[in-house]
Amino acid sequence: FLTELTRLFQKCRTIGSVVITLKKYDGRTKPVPRKGHPETYEPADNKCLVRASDGKTRISTVVSSKEVIKFQMAYSNLLRAHMDGLKKKDKKSKSKKTKAT
Repeated sequence: FLTELTRLFQKCRTIGSVVITLKKYDGRTKPVPRKGHPETYEPADNKCLVRASDGKTRISTVVSSKEVIKFQMAYSNLLRAHMDGLKKKDKKSKSKKTKAT
C-alpha cells in the first residue's frame, strides 16, 4: 500500500491532489441490519481502513491493531517526504479580511 501511495504522490506532484481517508473497520463486508433484525457482532480486534485516491486510481488497505505503530511510522515518513509541493497562503488576503470586519 505504501509503495502504491508513493506512486500516487509522485504522479500528482505538479497537478492534482491525493485524498486519504482513515476509518474504523470492524471486518464486516455486508451492511448493518435494520432495527427490526438485531444481530450481535463482536470484532476480534480493532482495525483501521485506509483509503487513498487521486480521482482515477483508488487503493486501500486494512491495518490491524498489532501493526498500527509500524504503519504509522512508515506513513508519517512518507507524508513528510511528499508534502513539499503545498502552496503557501497569501498573508495579504488575511489582513484585508480583518480590516473589513
